[in-house]
Amino acid sequence: MTTAVSIPKTGGSGGHTAVAARARQVVKAYGSGETRVVALDHVDVDIARGRFTAIMGPSGSGKSTLMHCLAGLDTVSSGQIFIDETEITGLKDKKLTQLRRDRVGFIFQAFNLLPTLNAIENITLPMDIAGRKPDRAWLDRVVQTVGLADRLKHRPNQLSGGQQQRVAVARALAARPEIIFGDEPTGNLDSRAGAEVLGFLKRSVDELGQTIVMVTHDPVAASYADRVLYLADGRIVDEMHSPTAELVLERMKSFDARGRVS
Repeated sequence: MTTAVSIPKTGGSGGHTAVAARARQVVKAYGSGETRVVALDHVDVDIARGRFTAIMGPSGSGKSTLMHCLAGLDTVSSGQIFIDETEITGLKDKKLTQLRRDRVGFIFQAFNLLPTLNAIENITLPMDIAGRKPDRAWLDRVVQTVGLADRLKHRPNQLSGGQQQRVAVARALAARPEIIFGDEPTGNLDSRAGAEVLGFLKRSVDELGQTIVMVTHDPVAASYADRVLYLADGRIVDEMHSPTAELVLERMKSFDARGRVS
């Protein structure tokens, strides 16, 4: 029998909020002996379903490593990672690849669009490869949400950077994954295009019920999230709910002022 997940003191989700992904005592280390570097140091965290979570921290804090481990893109040295109720740590490569394809979406800083395909073909490509038919009503809703209805026949070289990233966002949403991970998704965009893409990501959470986890170094980008997790030295050291850019910046400055957080 499946039971609801309700585990207190795990990064602050607490209560009875449905959990889309979670880490338990996760350690990620590279090398051994004197050259051993710990990127994640016994991390416990819950990612709430239907919420927008940002992960922040200084360079080398472990934020991208945490996201890659949660997404099944990287292995852990010890501990457990779950997507919903499925433990992905220890899954065989074939099963893990299938899980990522069917249940997880990705948005990267590089748009990763195929130049020979138009926008709608790029959006449906992962489903085409998997032999799955898109849900037409859902696809139409996604296209409307990200504002691409009049650009579907355009190839990437006919689109601006912001439009290309919107295609990438739509591609991640189109298969209705349980959770979407974004690694600096607006890092290659100017502030206006970045704000558009972040607005679409927030709408996908608020209006479509999507779950998004985004690594960012930008306080403005983080302000679109419902919750910000702060990493330092491979550990979650703080979090903020309902953030603003000003509050995020102040929190980051306090970390910088203290140097390495113990």
